[in-house]
Amino acid sequence: MIGQIGHVSVGLADSIMIGGLGTVSLAAGAFANSVFVVPMVFGIGMAYGLTTPIANADGEGAPLKARSFLKHGIYLNGFVAVLMFLVLLGFQNLLPLMGQDPAVLEESRSYFTIICLSLIPLLGFLTFKQFAEGLSDTRVAMVISIAANLINIGLNYLLIHGHFGFPQLGLDGAGLATLIARILMVVSMAIYVFRKPAFKIYTAGIQWLVIEKERFKTLFNIGFPSGLQYIFEVSTFAMAAVMAGWINPESLAAHQIAISLASVSYMAASGFGAAANVRVSNQLGAGNIQSLRRAAHSNFVLVLGLMTIFGLVYLFGRHYFPSFYSDDPKVIALSGQLLIVAVAFQIFDGMQVTTLSALRGLSETRIPTLIVFVSYWIIGFAACYTLGFTFNLGPIGIWIGLATGLIVASSLLFWRFEYLVKQLLKKDQNG
Repeated sequence: MIGQIGHVSVGLADSIMIGGLGTVSLAAGAFANSVFVVPMVFGIGMAYGLTTPIANADGEGAPLKARSFLKHGIYLNGFVAVLMFLVLLGFQNLLPLMGQDPAVLEESRSYFTIICLSLIPLLGFLTFKQFAEGLSDTRVAMVISIAANLINIGLNYLLIHGHFGFPQLGLDGAGLATLIARILMVVSMAIYVFRKPAFKIYTAGIQWLVIEKERFKTLFNIGFPSGLQYIFEVSTFAMAAVMAGWINPESLAAHQIAISLASVSYMAASGFGAAANVRVSNQLGAGNIQSLRRAAHSNFVLVLGLMTIFGLVYLFGRHYFPSFYSDDPKVIALSGQLLIVAVAFQIFDGMQVTTLSALRGLSETRIPTLIVFVSYWIIGFAACYTLGFTFNLGPIGIWIGLATGLIVASSLLFWRFEYLVKQLLKKDQNG
């Protein structure tokens, strides 16, 4: 959980420290990240595709199989990272067509290029992280994530405002700090994976030139739908940011503040989701369906409790937390209103990410992808636009639409998981 929060804390720290530059800079960072986050989470989903086969191989007691998946995961995720970076560079020419304030658009350009480049080391780090997590080793990735966040905060301080003789780069300084921190993350995690004695059975003697198409196929069949699942969800939130920008820069800034806070609880819940993925796929590989079900249900109960706590924190701190980001009274007041809506969907957000991860542990990705698409892009997006603009509820309406999509997704995903587990239990009982 702490390791997962480490991913989003980079953006959280950036938003707080960028906020000191003013509302336009905060809105520019929000706009750039709302576009960047869509391909980024697709890459994250692809990287997560490595966890399930590694945990399966561990449950089967097949280290050579896990070694092969590690090698092919490095190749596949490296290719995806470079490809998406090039696509994003081309897409940069389309940013002026997205209806943003000219001042916001101008300030976001170079920052967007820098954070897009940081995608390559981020996916490298996640490849090694997901390999280690597939073997139930999560502690070092957590430490590296925390250390990288501290480095990012320190570099933000030096580069955004130009302290201690460093150049004053403003928004670009925040992007450069993120890039440097992510490079250090991948280097540190790679050294750990290849030097840990307990991992030698998986990393020693890798035949880098021997390619097995079936390994790529397995990783792709899990990773690609997982990436699409993240795209459908996050792109809805990204479009919500774009829609907020149609209203005015203050609405976009308030959306960024509220979403950055809500993303902390989401990533905490995704930590339990990662645990559910590992335990479900490990027990599936060992053929223990009853244990598989208990592991998943334990994670569901834990995440429900966690999200209830987060919801109460946001409720009582809704007028306090936004002041960390901005001193604009209008932005702070609107952020507080959005956080009330966030409280309402905390539980459903936690359940959908945890259940989705448990389904990934069963290598079940196609039906969940369809559920996510319908929930977010058909129901959620339509609700955002209708409530926000047709009924003139503005940012509040957009956020109620997001909550609607989360409620539908969590309900259908939980039903799908329970159905599949019951089928596995029947098959197990019938021999």
